[in-house]
Amino acid sequence: MTRSLHRGWFIAAAAFATLLAAAGFRAAPGVLIDPLHEEFGWSRATIGAAVSVNLVLYGLFSPFAAALMERFGVRRVAATALFVVALGAGGTVFMTASWQLILCWGVLVGAGTGSMAMSFAATISTRWFVRSRGAVTGILTAAGSTGQLIFLPVIAHEAAQDGWRTASLVIAIAALAVVPVVLLVVRDHPADLGIPPYGGTEILQPTVNRGSARRALSVLATAARSRTFWLLAIGFAICGATTNGLVGTHFVPAAHDHGMPQTTAAGLLALVGIFDVVGTVVSGWLTDRVDPRILLGVYYAGRGISLALLPQLFTGSVQPSMWAFILFYGLDWVATVPPTVALCVRHFGDAGPIVFGWVFACHQLGAAFAASAAGAVRDQLGDYALAWYIAAGLAVIGSVASLAITRSRRTLPVLVN
Repeated sequence: MTRSLHRGWFIAAAAFATLLAAAGFRAAPGVLIDPLHEEFGWSRATIGAAVSVNLVLYGLFSPFAAALMERFGVRRVAATALFVVALGAGGTVFMTASWQLILCWGVLVGAGTGSMAMSFAATISTRWFVRSRGAVTGILTAAGSTGQLIFLPVIAHEAAQDGWRTASLVIAIAALAVVPVVLLVVRDHPADLGIPPYGGTEILQPTVNRGSARRALSVLATAARSRTFWLLAIGFAICGATTNGLVGTHFVPAAHDHGMPQTTAAGLLALVGIFDVVGTVVSGWLTDRVDPRILLGVYYAGRGISLALLPQLFTGSVQPSMWAFILFYGLDWVATVPPTVALCVRHFGDAGPIVFGWVFACHQLGAAFAASAAGAVRDQLGDYALAWYIAAGLAVIGSVASLAITRSRRTLPVLVN
């Protein structure tokens, strides 16, 4: 008799589609900086400030979203978040002042995507999978890069041919299109269907925590007493600074500074998304088999080396050395997520997804700082070189912090309501 596919895989597929759609507008900043600058005359630092607000809220909403998912369910939170993303993306079409960019692009899209951030992936993989949890975490994490792969060339093409407003509407429509998938497919817990998680033997009844904000804050208060939490937070803040904040936001304009067409540079960044899918899935597979601390140490060290070399690789056309950078950086882009999630669950047990939400908030604070700081460096010095070198040094610090995490598998007590 043939065994049917476990329902958890259908839930993971729906979560993948949700994260993919949410990634669309987050892929836009690097492509739209120059069009917005040309149309409105806003400085790169001003546009970078809107990106920073987006990144901060994207991170800060993550732990509260994890707690809200405990309280109201994954399905409700994800569907609402998609509506907010669509509202923010569509609202940019009507903006005429920079504060409106901050409201739509920064606040609404930041809050919406933050509610479907990495803690969403951690919640799905933790609840629905015992076996292959690391691999599923890697697959869901790769959804953001896959979204970048799909949307970035489209956004760049639409911005060049029909203007940036059309590109924004494409993203709004994509976000709305996924809402029915979430409502029809996603379920909150395996127990809702009377089954154990994939690889598990027991049907676990969920505990409902009534105070979502208090739950998130109490978990933070307990986790903050752990040295492991701060080492993870430092490493992930550096991860955010060196990916979303710097490369994700400023790679396209930096390449354009050296004579490379925007569409070509956007295509390169989309290729990062292709290789990132491979790198993240492999990283998830490795996380189930290799010490996550060592994986993080290697990932950050390699990232630092590549960033130190990047300023010499920019030219008006794509050289073999740039192809090599895109390949390596893509494989490394968010390969850090599966081992970081694994360490959060290992050290903090059932509260691991919420702890990871707070660690991810630090990731986005680092990204926000880098997005603004790199824009200011470009405005003041005329190029991005200093920003790349500082990021390379930070990556080395991230490697050291990761290797300093204790090997202990002891789960720390976490406050509950």
